[in-house]
Amino acid sequence: MGILSSKAHIIVIANEKGGTGKSTLSMHLAIKLLYENFKVAVIDLDGRQGSLSKYIENRRIFCSKNNIYIPSPVHYIFEPVAKEANKKEIEDLITDLSSRFDAIIIDTPGGRNYLFELAHKFLHTLITPISDSLVDLSAIADINPDNGEIIKAGHYAEFVWETKKKLASKELPYLNWIVCGNKISALRSKNKELIFSKLSSLAKLYGFRFTEGLKDRVIYKELFLDGLTILDMNSPKLHRRLNVSHLAAKMELNSLVEFIFP
Repeated sequence: MGILSSKAHIIVIANEKGGTGKSTLSMHLAIKLLYENFKVAVIDLDGRQGSLSKYIENRRIFCSKNNIYIPSPVHYIFEPVAKEANKKEIEDLITDLSSRFDAIIIDTPGGRNYLFELAHKFLHTLITPISDSLVDLSAIADINPDNGEIIKAGHYAEFVWETKKKLASKELPYLNWIVCGNKISALRSKNKELIFSKLSSLAKLYGFRFTEGLKDRVIYKELFLDGLTILDMNSPKLHRRLNVSHLAAKMELNSLVEFIFP
């Protein structure tokens, strides 16, 4: 994972649709980087819902109750306010963190607002989680339901294209855009095969890399309550055993991180 530099690598987890598992993905990615000895800060810009912040708070409470230490990222939370009064505060924070951390992970709202757009000003890597749903796919491309042909780029793909042009005009590094499956059904289905096939073909057209990512597993919901991730399960302090499903989830996560940072 060659992300170390004089400034932090900024990773934005974003999709204009809610319910795609952005917070779970953000938390697991942060903990993975911490276990790899990177200094990590996370910024929750979806403060109104605050799923990532709740995840981190659950982790703090679990460690305190059990008198154990497991790594946690430095954490900040913001929610939308009138007249975008916190916009400069966030910009200044990202500038400050960039000189002190190896990675900054930004979890975004599930809809377009100024916080969502602000996150896209700073990013180096953009990760867009997507489920095996035609509704999710519509953010990337409008598909003709009769013949499966692409009608036009989706609203989020168009937004990312505009973001790429702005970054290029400022001579900033090329945006590494990754669309990854998340909360994917473990069962084979024609719907899932159609969506994965379309995303694979859209990748070159719209300039992203696609990976099947993470399946929808009960273990993620269970771990949330204690603020834990699948990567913590190896810790002897937790006294928890890995079963076959846990091992598969860990392999999926490791494969995803290797895909993001080859």
